Amino acid sequence: METKLARIADKSRNEKRPIFTSLYHLINEDLLKQCHKELDGSKAEGIDNVNKKEYAENLEENIKDLVIRLKNKAYKPAPALRVYIPKDNGKMRPLGISRYEDKIVQLALKKILEAIYEPKFQDNMYGFRANNSCHKAIKYVHKSISTTRINYIVDADIKGFFDHIDHDWMIKFIEYNIKDPNIIGLIKKYLKAGIMDKGKYVETEEGSAQGNIISPVLANIYMHFVLVLWYKEIIEKRAEGEKFLVVYADDFIAGFQYKREAEAYYEALKKRMSKFGLELESSKSKIIEFGRYAEQDRKARGEGKPETFDFLGFTFYCSRTRKGFFCVKVKTSKKKFKQK
Repeated sequence: METKLARIADKSRNEKRPIFTSLYHLINEDLLKQCHKELDGSKAEGIDNVNKKEYAENLEENIKDLVIRLKNKAYKPAPALRVYIPKDNGKMRPLGISRYEDKIVQLALKKILEAIYEPKFQDNMYGFRANNSCHKAIKYVHKSISTTRINYIVDADIKGFFDHIDHDWMIKFIEYNIKDPNIIGLIKKYLKAGIMDKGKYVETEEGSAQGNIISPVLANIYMHFVLVLWYKEIIEKRAEGEKFLVVYADDFIAGFQYKREAEAYYEALKKRMSKFGLELESSKSKIIEFGRYAEQDRKARGEGKPETFDFLGFTFYCSRTRKGFFCVKVKTSKKKFKQK
């Protein structure tokens, strides 16, 4: 199975627009057993209260029955169980916990999608990816500002990203490379599976619940098409000055040398997000003057020190070395510090 997935990844890596028409057969007994083996048995249970140990008691029969239902298109994922965890700002973040059998199938589907899309994702995407991390994203932002003429940061926040992913657009994006109707149908089933919230069934007309195994890769695919490719093909090519974009799941930071280009990007970004069912949180989105020349320019205008910005739990601020040279420094944000 690993060899087959490697071949898929190789095809995706070497073709400009690879098309995959036959993938569903890969979700077989071998792959499902491997996914069962890899799943963490300590994770929360779904609405059926079945855990890994209990499912494994009749593993052979359970997997064979699951494969038959998948082949006959009779498999139907159950609604995810809604639970809430506290956020940094004191509010509660909703998560969706799938039943154990659905986790197995989701992990199999995730492996296939990652084989196709990982080679296509840009290097500036860091969230939910192997060999990437939050700290690598922080280092990239730090380097991008410290070694260039970046003077303006566009700090934008998407309002409820996971809850507002447009299902129709999600499927269109996936169909760009995947023409297997059975895989498309399986993804649609997960998107429409619904939520059980305090004993009440809630339909899911939009969004992909955080906490589901499949949600991170779907989120990356959505951001790949909505933001990253758009930035690469439109914004980068039009910009005259230096610029950068760093993306971590639904969190992202963009930097520009010229104010007019930062402002143009911000206005275009709002329209771009709206087109795909998303909205920027106006109270958390802004353009700030930040970088090598921000300190002297603001001082000349009598506006004080450069503003700071937060990204992935860290605060970036302009400073000086002991010898008086400009540098960017990073510290744990106040919200993250209070939480710890």
